[in-house]
Amino acid sequence: MTPAERALADAHRAEWAMVVAATARLTRDLDLAEECVQDAYLSALEAWERDGVPAKPGAWLTTTARRKALDALRRDRTLRTKLHLLLEPEDDEPVAADEIPDDRLRLVFTCCHPVLAQEAQVALTLRLVCGVATPDIAKALLVSEPTMAARLTRAKKRVAAAGVRYEVPSAAALPDRLDSVLTVVHLLFTTGHTAPSGAELVRADLVERSIDLARMLRALMPDEPEVAGLLALLLVTDARRATRASESGLTLLADQDRARWDRAAIDEGDELIVWALRRGSPGRFTLQAAIAALHATAPSAEETDWPQIRTLYDALLKVWPTPVVALNRAVATDRVAGPEAALAEVEPLSERLSGYRYLHAVKADLLRRLHRVDEARASYEAALALTDNETERDFLRARLGELG
Repeated sequence: MTPAERALADAHRAEWAMVVAATARLTRDLDLAEECVQDAYLSALEAWERDGVPAKPGAWLTTTARRKALDALRRDRTLRTKLHLLLEPEDDEPVAADEIPDDRLRLVFTCCHPVLAQEAQVALTLRLVCGVATPDIAKALLVSEPTMAARLTRAKKRVAAAGVRYEVPSAAALPDRLDSVLTVVHLLFTTGHTAPSGAELVRADLVERSIDLARMLRALMPDEPEVAGLLALLLVTDARRATRASESGLTLLADQDRARWDRAAIDEGDELIVWALRRGSPGRFTLQAAIAALHATAPSAEETDWPQIRTLYDALLKVWPTPVVALNRAVATDRVAGPEAALAEVEPLSERLSGYRYLHAVKADLLRRLHRVDEARASYEAALALTDNETERDFLRARLGELG
């Protein structure tokens, strides 16, 4: 990559949300704001190759995007009468910093408005707040790329037609919007924790951005247990980042060097979990965090409390009865009762999770250990066909090679 290309890639990871938010404040239209920001990034490559990388790439991109937006508004003087306003009224009154901790958070709540279905909320936030490419969003949400592109277009039109304001909701309205926002931040984390495609296992920029957003939510809603649970889940899960892959490839949890895990993050997450559990009636993020903490605090893989993990999955299934949770419970069953019992739980999930690569990978591992080699090979091949991340593909190829 040239210096300009590297700088632009860095600016995409670090500045995208702020540039979109600043441009949307001017255009009062998310669709137009995104178009102008995309044009600004395209213009940047040519300008930076010619003139050199500016001292403040984010400021350059914001200025360019806003200029393009002004040009578009001048070309269509009637735009503001045709579209509902997305932003606050044009009184230009300054907003106190403690009212809105971060423009990205305002953008998240706008994208997570109740007028949208939750799938659309998640997709729109990943696209506008985080700049995640449409193909990667499609993989994360287990839909085709054309379906996701159409969903994003409909979502933006729906936001405009409903006159959704660009703001953090009032304190009274926050709880109703919370679950959607937490879902968005969690999916952003999982998209970075294991990148849907590419050579790298982890997209650190997405992981760190999701943790940053979770911390903002925690500051905004300090009395909400599920906000604490989400932040704990992200911290405890990310604490293993340095040990999940090596030069030789993917490293399974049981084989990771626990001495290299981020103990400060684990301790912080554990404190948040204890605080959330004491509030009673734990939700899905707090329960997932408790499961992750049992892995993180076990002295060794052999000393992991798998019966307790399975019990927590039972509780999670009651508040969040999804096939993916059932699949994860089956993994715990494997450790408690063996692969045959686990396979009996996995088989009924095969149809509902036919497009989920980890279903086939889990099934393949169980079949391999049951010496059902041909069936294991078919499942590994099915998982491989659904996997675009090169680190994971290498791992699956190695497992296939071991079968002979």
